[in-house]
Amino acid sequence: MARKSFPLIIAHRGASGYLPEHTLEAKAMAHAQGAHYIEQDLVLTKDDVPVVLHDIHVDSVTDVAEKFPKRKRSDGRYYALDFTLAELKTLRVMERFDPATGRQIFPKRFQKGLGSFQIATLEEELQLIQGLNRSTGRIAGIYPEIKDPAWHRAQKHDITRIVLAILRRYGYRSKDDPCYIQCFELDELKRLRGPLRWRGNLIMLLDTVANGPGNTDFNHLRTPKGLADLAKVADGIGPDIESVIAHDRKPTALVKNAHASGLKVHPYTFRVDELPKFAKSPEDLLKLLFKKAGVDGLFSDFPDVAVNWGK
Repeated sequence: MARKSFPLIIAHRGASGYLPEHTLEAKAMAHAQGAHYIEQDLVLTKDDVPVVLHDIHVDSVTDVAEKFPKRKRSDGRYYALDFTLAELKTLRVMERFDPATGRQIFPKRFQKGLGSFQIATLEEELQLIQGLNRSTGRIAGIYPEIKDPAWHRAQKHDITRIVLAILRRYGYRSKDDPCYIQCFELDELKRLRGPLRWRGNLIMLLDTVANGPGNTDFNHLRTPKGLADLAKVADGIGPDIESVIAHDRKPTALVKNAHASGLKVHPYTFRVDELPKFAKSPEDLLKLLFKKAGVDGLFSDFPDVAVNWGK
């Protein structure tokens, strides 16, 4: 296999198969493992600071319920947007767990409650990655996701505008820069490309449901017509793995149709400890994705396994 054409390996929440997700430690490990890009899921604090968390909630990866028991909303959840950065920095980050039961989602991963991890800001993470790029001489790109922008705006906070200002300040501006912005909301991608004048790479994430916020019709976006329309705005798509490889182990038409419209395909998520039923092994799944389906990139909780495949 020609390594120069090897698909991009995107560290999903960092090296999250080995360390608590979205911690700076997980991002440093992902860089050391050779990830081509490192993902940042972004939400806002009460004082409009973008922090790196997979959810708008903080109760599935921190001890917020113990430290701030009276700060939950009427739905029983704790929201990052209800806390200042200073307050969030007092929380202890741990391996993802079910807030209702306290049970760890991936039982064999880093033990819940061990270590001393913190929530990181976007700027802290950019400084870490750019510092490692400089000290190692190996450039890892960034792959930020704007989380729930319509929800943030309904709460009177414009997360996308705030994130873009930081990205530009750190040198991410054009398609030549190692940065992909991703989002599940089509209206927000159009806003990024239009009024907000983002000239860098854009990825439309495809959910498994039929419809999403921001006038997002996922069923239509998966069609040849939908993909052709999307190509006017985005540079690629991020579907789930099982939209790329069917249960009969054959590639679906999605990658072929996306490529026909000039779109890259970066599916999610490769997990050694959570393989699709049709996959015989991690190596088997990677072969199906890389060789048979011909994907252009892959989100992975285990970046080293994906990077080293085929060597």
